[in-house]
Amino acid sequence: MITRRNFFMNAGAVALSAAAVSRVGAASLPEAASMAGAGTQAPPPPPNGRPFNPVVTLNGWSLPWRMNNNVKEFHLVAEPVVRELAPGMMANLWGYNGQSPGPTIEVVEGDRVRIFVTNKLPEHTSVHWHGQRLPNGMDGVTGLTQPGIAPGKTFVYEFVARRPGTFMYHPHADEMTQMAMGMMGFWVTHPKDPNFMKVDRDFVFLLSNYDIDPGSYTPKIMTMTDFNLFTFNSRVFPGIDPMVVRQGDRVRVRVGNLTMTNHPIHMHGHEFEVTGTDGGWTRPESRWPEVTTDVAVGQMRAVEFTATDPGDWAFHCHKSHHTMNAMGHDVPTMIGVDHQGVAAKINQLVPGYMVMGERGMADMGEMQMPIPDNTLPMMAGDGPFGAIGMGGMFTTVKVRKDQKPGDYRDPGWYRHPKGTLAYEWTGALPEPARGQGAGKPAAPAAATVEMTVRKPVGHGDH
Repeated sequence: MITRRNFFMNAGAVALSAAAVSRVGAASLPEAASMAGAGTQAPPPPPNGRPFNPVVTLNGWSLPWRMNNNVKEFHLVAEPVVRELAPGMMANLWGYNGQSPGPTIEVVEGDRVRIFVTNKLPEHTSVHWHGQRLPNGMDGVTGLTQPGIAPGKTFVYEFVARRPGTFMYHPHADEMTQMAMGMMGFWVTHPKDPNFMKVDRDFVFLLSNYDIDPGSYTPKIMTMTDFNLFTFNSRVFPGIDPMVVRQGDRVRVRVGNLTMTNHPIHMHGHEFEVTGTDGGWTRPESRWPEVTTDVAVGQMRAVEFTATDPGDWAFHCHKSHHTMNAMGHDVPTMIGVDHQGVAAKINQLVPGYMVMGERGMADMGEMQMPIPDNTLPMMAGDGPFGAIGMGGMFTTVKVRKDQKPGDYRDPGWYRHPKGTLAYEWTGALPEPARGQGAGKPAAPAAATVEMTVRKPVGHGDH
């Protein structure tokens, strides 16, 4: 017989077999809610427990719970999932409760939390509660603090959410495979006082990257640097929802990075302050205004700003390759190469051959050309003035004066007031002023110099 005493003995993560679950009855496990869609779910108010101001998970949702003798109980299911990265491309990933990343877990400082984790993967797994203070046996490191959760088994983690802040969860079991396949999720511990650090809108999302060849569906798990898809919550632009806010709102955006590189996250039109890190809230006297903050691997950053200026403001990683989709890394630079003669000959052999890259890559954003199955063009998504020419880690913050509090619906494209839109100059252009040396070589031709190179000694193994 399984009793509460031996069930949670030693405060360690405890395995619960399928047979044991049936003996204690289905009511012993909270419902394992699942979500298949990729739209942003507006947060409902907490139905019970301590009050808090819920977060909005970009292109995601928050996991429901039940209260059981003042313990907040959740049920995570680790399983293979199919995630739509953007319309037209699906990926076979691993995640939780129907999605990758998994649902956001929201609790309040001081809550006793019990998480049932059921493994439906083909191999063992675990869950590490990244950044949490908890008993060592609940830390989720396979082989060090617990045995792996075998396929078909359920483990139970229980601890008190001791400090408020922004956290993550992910496996520490076959980590290279499971993280590369998308196993991760967000965790927010709200402060006891709902008015502490209160904001009007609070968005959360995780950064992730994948290497998925065109025509395939499963990420290559051995990739270390040459990823071709960079995502906010496993979505790439134009599949990433905008962050919709009301003019005058105090807005927080929490970003967690579980990729293989850092990401300088940049916002247009407003400056922000970093108000939270992995370790908790930053002191007000330690903050300064920024428009870009670098989020390193394994880090979390919370930034805050007041949405003073209406418009559709870009929000993206500032590494240019990270705002592209299906990036190829073995493409030669063809800028300035005259293809005319070659293209005519190739068209005789390959009708429909198209020249690309001789004027740069901007044309790619407007070409409606066939692409392989289950992939995306490098630049996709149309704005009110044509192709945006971005993909990957890119979205917008849509600030509107008439957006109602609590309304996260997309208001459409911004309508610029008269006199506030850049326009084409149609007048005469002055002749360029040239200096005396204009058009001449910057320096005399270099003379032939004979050089003697001596190979250093002592480094023969390099």
